[in-house]
Amino acid sequence: MSKILFINSSARSTGSISRQLTGEFLAQLKAAQPGSSVVERDVAANPIAHLDEKMLGAFFTPAEQRSAEQQALVKVSEELIAEVNDADIIVIGAPMYNFSITSTLKTWIDHVARAGVTFKYTETGPVGLIEGKKVYVFTSRGGVYSQGPAKVMDFHETYLRAVLGFIGMNDITFIHSEGLGMGAEAVEKAVTQTRQTIATLVAA
Repeated sequence: MSKILFINSSARSTGSISRQLTGEFLAQLKAAQPGSSVVERDVAANPIAHLDEKMLGAFFTPAEQRSAEQQALVKVSEELIAEVNDADIIVIGAPMYNFSITSTLKTWIDHVARAGVTFKYTETGPVGLIEGKKVYVFTSRGGVYSQGPAKVMDFHETYLRAVLGFIGMNDITFIHSEGLGMGAEAVEKAVTQTRQTIATLVAA
């Protein structure tokens, strides 16, 4: 039995490969672990406010010194961090947009990655403060970026692995569905491969 946090970031509500495959993964994971609960945070359907000067000021003001306005400004960030801390497993649907993640997922990260809360700086370097999480990232990509000449343009996995690791989440499995813009046959092949990977992950 696990507590699962599901982050959805595809701008498409229908026809989204990342939504489809994360949904299949979650259904199989719940079946394999009866009693597991899922908290879903759809950052595309319900976007989080981008950081601004007032919000950053509230973040860096000690909690006991915040005004009522500042307390309101940090409320969403505190809720998002609490969801991460409460979860055992985090599943992220992260389609590639222009070689990286969606702006809505980036905003979620901006609210979760907070100095003194989810990471800290020490004399020996930064230390992530979120521990004990298993993360699964399901990507969908029009081209092939995990290998070959386009690999140098993959700022997608590289960024997510870096920023999630920075706050302490280093146990990350990426499941790439690639070549989705290369015709129906390529889509079928990618989906089939991802389903096989899902079965292996759930069995493990």
